[in-house]
Amino acid sequence: MASKVREIKDVDVLIIGSGPVGSAFARELVDGGRNVLMIDAGPQLSKVPGWHLKNSYVYQRDFNSFTGLIASHLHDASVSTSNKPTITLDPAAFHVDLTAPEHTGFVRNNQNPKQNPFMNIDGEAEAFCVGGMAVHWTCSIPRENPDIERSGLLSDSEWEALYTKAEGYLCLHSDVFDDSIRHIVVKNTILSQFPDRGVRNLPLAVQANPDDPALVKWSGTDVILGDKLIDLLKNDDQKNFQLLTEHICYELGQSEDGKSIHLARCRDLTKNQKVVIYAKQFVVCAGAVRTPQLLHASGIRPKALGHYLCEQPKSFCQVVLKEQTVKDVGDTSFIGLTPAMKKAIQDHKDANPKDPVPIPNDDKAPQVNIPFSKAYPFHCQIHRDAFKYGKVPPNVDDRLIVDLRWFGYMDPAFSNRVEFESDIKDRFGMPQPTFYFQLSDTDAKRSHEMIDDMTKAAVALGGFLPGSEPQFMPIGSSLHLTGSVRMGAHDDDTSVCDSYSRVWNYENLCLGSNGVIPTGTACNVTLTSVALAIRSARKIMGLPDLSTTT
Repeated sequence: MASKVREIKDVDVLIIGSGPVGSAFARELVDGGRNVLMIDAGPQLSKVPGWHLKNSYVYQRDFNSFTGLIASHLHDASVSTSNKPTITLDPAAFHVDLTAPEHTGFVRNNQNPKQNPFMNIDGEAEAFCVGGMAVHWTCSIPRENPDIERSGLLSDSEWEALYTKAEGYLCLHSDVFDDSIRHIVVKNTILSQFPDRGVRNLPLAVQANPDDPALVKWSGTDVILGDKLIDLLKNDDQKNFQLLTEHICYELGQSEDGKSIHLARCRDLTKNQKVVIYAKQFVVCAGAVRTPQLLHASGIRPKALGHYLCEQPKSFCQVVLKEQTVKDVGDTSFIGLTPAMKKAIQDHKDANPKDPVPIPNDDKAPQVNIPFSKAYPFHCQIHRDAFKYGKVPPNVDDRLIVDLRWFGYMDPAFSNRVEFESDIKDRFGMPQPTFYFQLSDTDAKRSHEMIDDMTKAAVALGGFLPGSEPQFMPIGSSLHLTGSVRMGAHDDDTSVCDSYSRVWNYENLCLGSNGVIPTGTACNVTLTSVALAIRSARKIMGLPDLSTTT
C-alpha cells in the first residue's frame, strides 16, 4: 500500500473530469499555450482516450448488445433504502431485521437511508470513465430554443459564434443518415402527421465512415480533444497535456485569504495514495452532481449550491412499422425513396428471397427530430438507438422498430435541490447526495400533453411493441440534469458562478458541467455546455468574447 503523499507542481490548469465539457476546456487551453493536467475518477476503456464505444462494428449492427453495456456503465446517484426481506432465503442462512432500532441507518450497497423515494431523481446516474457519458451517448446536439430554453446572459451574436465553434468540436452533421431507407420512411411519415412542426434530421455529433458507408463514426471526447491533444497523450508529452485516470479529487484547498484555490487534494484509487496537485487555475467538470459535491466537501457552499435543479420528464415507446408501409417499401412505391434506395431494396430482395422484410440488413437507423417550440415545449427524437432500456426481444426484427422519446421542459425552482450528507459517504468516500425534487402542477400538465403528442406520432408510424407502450421513464433517466451550480448575472444568492462559470468570490476556480445552465431545457444540453466551456476557457486566457463580428 502506498503511503507517501505524491505532489504534482508547475501545472497551469487542473481540470477535474474528462467528459465533453472538460475536454472542451482542455482543447481551448492547450491550444492557447497552457500546461493542462486532467484527472478522472474512472479508467480508460479504449486504446484512444474517450473513444465512443458504439463505433465498434458489433454495436452498430446490434443495438441490443450495446444496451447492456450502457446499463453496466451507469451508477445510480442516490438509492432509497429498502429493508424488504428476501422471503425465499434459506431459513438457516444468516438474516437480520434491518428495521430494528439497533440497525436503523445502516448503509449498504450505496443505499441512502435519508433519501425519500417520493422526492428522489431515480434515474439520475453517473459514468466513471475517461470520456464520461460521451463513450456511450446518443450524440444528439441540438441548439437550445432561443426564446425559452437559452439563457439571456449572453447575446445572440455570442451564442451563435459559440454554438458554431462547439459544433465544430463535436463534429456536427445532420445528413449522415439521408441515404437510409428507414430514415426516409420515418421522416416522411412524421412530416405528414406534423407538417407545421419543423420536422428535420436530428442534429448529431457523427461522421460518415469513408471505408464503409453502412457504418458511421460517433463522436466521443477523443473527437472533442482533437488530433493534437490525442497525439500529446499518445507521446506522453506531460509538458503540455497529461491525463491521470482513476484519480479522484476529494477537496479543494483554499488560500489563507479565502479568495482563491491553492491546491487540490486527490487520491490515486489504484494505489490508495494521496496526491496533492498545485495549479494556477482549477476547473471542476465533474457533472451536475459531483461538481457541487466537491464544492460542498471543500467548504465552498453558496446559498444556491445544489438548488434550482431541472431535469427533463421523458416519455418513451417503441412501435413496429405498419404493414402497409413495409409493403410500400417492398414495391418501392413509398414516397421519397431515391433511385439508389429502390435499387438497394431490389438487390436485397434478389439476394435474400426468403426475407419477409424488404429493407437491407445494413440499412442505417432513422434519426428524426421535431424541435422544441413555444406551442409544443418538447424535444422529440424519433430514431433507433441504444439506451439502458428499450431492448428488443430476439424474435423481433430490429429493422421494423422505431423508438420515440419525448423530452419535456420544467421551470427552475429553488426547492428542487440536492443536499450532501456529512454522516453518509458514497462509494468514493464523498458526502452522499440526497435529492429533494418534485414537478410543479404546470410541469405535470406539460408532461401529460407531451405523452399525448408522442402517442399521435407513434400511431402514425405503426403499432406498439408489446411491453413498450407509451410510458414515462424514471425522472432523471434523460441524464440532462441542470441548475446545480447555475450561472447568474449577479452574486445575489441565486447563482453559484458568473456567466463565465467563475465561482463567485474565487479568483481561479471555474466550473464546467450541465449544472451551470440556469434555465429549464428539453433538449440534450451537451452542445450548450461545451459552448459555455469554450467561453470560460477564453476568459481564463484573457481572450475577448466570441461573436459573429469577431
